[in-house]
Amino acid sequence: MAENAAEKVKPYSQEGSKKEQIAQMFDNISGNYDLLNHLLSMNIDKAWRRKAVKLLRPYQPKVLLDVATGTGDFAVELMALNPNSIKGIDISAGMLEVGKQKMVKRKLADVIDLQLADAEHLPFEDEHFDGITVAFGVRNFENLVAGLTDMRRVLKRGFPLAILEFSKPRSFPMKQIYNFYFKFILPTIGKIVSKDSRAYTYLPESVNAFPEGGDFIKIMQEVGYSNIREHRLTFGIATIYLAEK
Repeated sequence: MAENAAEKVKPYSQEGSKKEQIAQMFDNISGNYDLLNHLLSMNIDKAWRRKAVKLLRPYQPKVLLDVATGTGDFAVELMALNPNSIKGIDISAGMLEVGKQKMVKRKLADVIDLQLADAEHLPFEDEHFDGITVAFGVRNFENLVAGLTDMRRVLKRGFPLAILEFSKPRSFPMKQIYNFYFKFILPTIGKIVSKDSRAYTYLPESVNAFPEGGDFIKIMQEVGYSNIREHRLTFGIATIYLAEK
């Protein structure tokens, strides 16, 4: 199995588990997460999620799972598919609390159920879901293969997994602009607004270490996914990986 360098990148220190540090980091920034997420992406992240939903539409999924749901933004976008139910799981209680308030406010709590759970040990039976999504979460997994494997376990055969993740532009001048923004602008704004000096420094570090493109597709193939397609978005700033069980 290909080595995933991103598993070694942690928000705060090399001591302690990545999983615990990720949960702590998102708890720390949960109050300002939605504001920063849309501000730092200039709202492009909303269009990326809508693109992922469009790719899922032909499968007509009715029972969905959103992994690393955070405050539930992707789960809300999935409502466009007219599902019967959506489960959203995350390891950050702070993020989930913000998300639950959002669902009540938008009157979606009867369809979208958010709960504390680990992507590597999903509390669901085999082949339970006919669609799984992950937005900007897989690079935070402590064990990428374990997470991909357990998501495959709970996915019905022939149905899709859609992973939206940051990637790196490859062409001039977007590559240079992106690197400058990620190295200097994003961490500075993130630190000021979130009051967490490491959260938005960790983000570019984890993106740089993540096995994107063909390297990630190879890992997905080795786990057992098939019909894997790669959709690069906005000059390669993000990528949707669509696969089937």
